[in-house]
Amino acid sequence: MKNDKILLDHGSGGKISHSMTKDMMLPVFDNAILAALNDGAIFELEGVRLAFSTDSYTVDPIFFPGGNIGDLAINGTVNDLTMCGATPLYLSVGLIIEEGFPMHRLDTIIKQMGRAAKAAGVTVITGDTKVVPKGTADQIFINTSGIGLIPEHIHVACDNARVGDKIILSGTIADHAITILTQREGLSFETSLQSDSAPLNHMVKKMFMAAAGIGIHVLRDPTRGGVGTALNEIAEKSEIGIEIIEDKIPLKDEVAGACELLGFDPLYLANEGKLLAFVSAENSNAVLKAMKSDPYGKDAAVIGEVIDDQPGKVFLKTRIGGRRIVDMLAGEQLPRIC
Repeated sequence: MKNDKILLDHGSGGKISHSMTKDMMLPVFDNAILAALNDGAIFELEGVRLAFSTDSYTVDPIFFPGGNIGDLAINGTVNDLTMCGATPLYLSVGLIIEEGFPMHRLDTIIKQMGRAAKAAGVTVITGDTKVVPKGTADQIFINTSGIGLIPEHIHVACDNARVGDKIILSGTIADHAITILTQREGLSFETSLQSDSAPLNHMVKKMFMAAAGIGIHVLRDPTRGGVGTALNEIAEKSEIGIEIIEDKIPLKDEVAGACELLGFDPLYLANEGKLLAFVSAENSNAVLKAMKSDPYGKDAAVIGEVIDDQPGKVFLKTRIGGRRIVDMLAGEQLPRIC
């Protein structure tokens, strides 16, 4: 690590963030469960397979079209557990609140968290609240942790992609990031944009049923760093090559227009209600059909496949017939996105 101070990029999920994890944290907390670097810890306790995950939310602004920091926190941890193949069960909630924060806004956030937990089918069973002096935080930060059960026959992990797997994306990308940016900067477009924040566990349950529980090898929600970063992580951990097709990637016209106007690549922008699934070729049609039957997967599409060429690399077949490398960014194009 060449930096002598923490940068916003250290929390981005990109190369700088990965470097801090691998160079500073892994050597201290060295163990096989952590080293797997999945969306949550996958482990066994007295014969029961469990997933445990934790995440902290610092989004700015805290209220935005499609949600607020509260439901974002619930959905985020529900989805991290789901990406481990688990059925999410119980969550904790930790609040760090700045002195002077309006009580009615806190009430709105808490009630929205309750609605999100009910929709996901999880129960908040413990938590903590801290208040810090005015000026020492930015309104409110939320931590959620969760635990879930992994069925015996389900095995998904970041290092489990196999040559020939089809890569399915559950819907349009970059909706959350562009929504947050437009709210933060006061930008307006003719078509209203909103965050895609949503719980994905019910859709994933349908996917596992369609694949008989064995045809899905990797699940990942492309949050910080977007689809591009998530695919690079999987390519590296699974030691495989990935090829995706630009024309197959679902993208709303208004999001594409905003990205072109502002100079952002949607492949690297955060999503909060989308997933990537690496599925065996023989199960891909059934899984895609199951995804499309769910409201959160209606725009799902096969966007590429795992190849036996160039392990650890991600390639994009462009609209004009070229082929370029999709590398992992050093940092993130938009900070404070979740």
